[in-house]
Amino acid sequence: MKDEERIKRLKAIVAAMPEKPGSYQYYDAEGTIIYVGKAKNLKARVSSYFHTEVDRFKTKVLVSKIQDISYTVVNTEEDALLLENSLIKKYNPRYNVLLKDGKTYPSICITKEYLPRIFSTRTINKKWGTYYGPYSHVGSMHAVLDLINKLYRPRLCKQPITEEGVKSGKYQVCLDYHIKKCGGPCVGKQSWEDYQKNINQAREILKGNTREVLKTLKEEMIRLSEELRFEEAEEVKRRYLLIDQFVSKSEVVSHTIDNVDVLSITNDEKVAFINYIHVSNGSINQSFTFEYKKRLDERDEELLQLGIVEMRERFHSHAKEIILPQEIDLDLEGVTITVPQRGDKKTLLDLSIMNGKQYKFDRLKQAEKLNPEQKQARLMKELQDLLHLPKMPYQIECFDNSNISGSDAVAACVVFKKMKPSKQDYRKYNIKTVVGPDDYASMKEVVWRRYHRLIQEQEELPDLIVADGGKGQMEVIRQAVQDELGLDIPIAGLAKNDKHRTHELLYGFPPRVIGLKPDSELFRVLTHLQDEVHRFAITFHRDKRSKHALQSELDSIKGIGPKTREELLKGLKSVKKIKEAELEVLEGLIGSAKAKIIYNYFH
Repeated sequence: MKDEERIKRLKAIVAAMPEKPGSYQYYDAEGTIIYVGKAKNLKARVSSYFHTEVDRFKTKVLVSKIQDISYTVVNTEEDALLLENSLIKKYNPRYNVLLKDGKTYPSICITKEYLPRIFSTRTINKKWGTYYGPYSHVGSMHAVLDLINKLYRPRLCKQPITEEGVKSGKYQVCLDYHIKKCGGPCVGKQSWEDYQKNINQAREILKGNTREVLKTLKEEMIRLSEELRFEEAEEVKRRYLLIDQFVSKSEVVSHTIDNVDVLSITNDEKVAFINYIHVSNGSINQSFTFEYKKRLDERDEELLQLGIVEMRERFHSHAKEIILPQEIDLDLEGVTITVPQRGDKKTLLDLSIMNGKQYKFDRLKQAEKLNPEQKQARLMKELQDLLHLPKMPYQIECFDNSNISGSDAVAACVVFKKMKPSKQDYRKYNIKTVVGPDDYASMKEVVWRRYHRLIQEQEELPDLIVADGGKGQMEVIRQAVQDELGLDIPIAGLAKNDKHRTHELLYGFPPRVIGLKPDSELFRVLTHLQDEVHRFAITFHRDKRSKHALQSELDSIKGIGPKTREELLKGLKSVKKIKEAELEVLEGLIGSAKAKIIYNYFH
């Protein structure tokens, strides 16, 4: 009854809401904001939460927590989006996406001093200077800093320098001046006007306006040459070539694309990665990826809207065009939204998508280095989803046979737990009931023996059985496990191609090919499983053959019985060592009479 009253009260609030753009806020029983949203039409949007056909589970959970609703009316949808973004960051509501921005990326600062300095920093204080960045790729930032230091030689010293101090001769040049890393503006060796001109050009480079700087330098170089000031012209030429070389190495997309924002989204189950690229004068001068933790299975469109506002606000972008991977319902004043299908803009979008995917991959690797079990859980979940298994395959077992023309027939079972070999659980089997080279019958015997014993001993059964082979091997395993033992254990197969390489994953009855990329981590783990069972079976078979060969040679010596042979093998391990053993060593093992027989036989 109380819940019905709550819904009735909330619907009354919604009924009184205006049909205008704005932001709305949901409160829980404690009066805490638990969700912030935005809408073109407040009444229509908020009322949709209280329809009976709301099908998203997490949205239903949110609605069950709402005790009160407030809203703010604004003029445009853009204002609503800005307000929503601002409130999310201010209150961090429980059911809104969380912008994960814990890592501080470095920026480049140009100070507001009389003789400004240029350096990298992770601390932002706008009272001290102008900041450019942040740079998500530290190498790119250092490349720009190195270029500026080579071009303009801004002072590297940290001492506060004033105009009065320079005029009164208060300062002395340091080592940087003598090694030509600084022009010595502190003692008037470089004029204040010239120093400021250099700083202004550095600002243009940091803004990405390299073409404008090149154009200015070229004009200056020609003017100095005409005035026969060749040494100064040579210095300008040096700067021109340095910038030109830097631009040629940077990502140039098209000279016709200027002042454009590019955004793309790469999704995970719980996290979305939004990559932002800004293009100025045909070159990329900013690339950054944000991480959003999803709370209500937010759609790509919603996340992209938030991403656009966040990126443009953070990087002070006033681009008149935004390139996106999909159409979104967003009207920004004076801004065109483009979804390119081909050409330079599509190339830019692909580059942004690639950056987002790489960032996601790097974050995953970073997390898995800190917590290796996370990777194993991810791979188990991936295999579970791929084969639609009832539970995660914690324990996987794989079988293989080994024989040559039916002699010394053996089989092996290897066990992987949490996607890693569990060698203490490996088992070897001598084939007992099959005569001759019959791989199917041998497989069936071993599988039956393995799981019949596990049932008797009440040991843990595997979550998945993998056959080292195709449909035939899978079928005989199914007969032993399901038909004869009555067990319901999923069975997969790893088939090889003509070159004897793992080719495809099979699953189901009748077996079907499961799409799995050969370069994926999961495919590599399954290949490792197959290689491991093959290695283990062959090693066991080889050991058995060599032991038989050894025993047959000792069998042919008259006067040496099974007990003596056993003592020799126990003491010297191999026929080679028995052949090479001195008489005294043999006597110590089997006595003088038999030792002489063995020694004489081999010598």
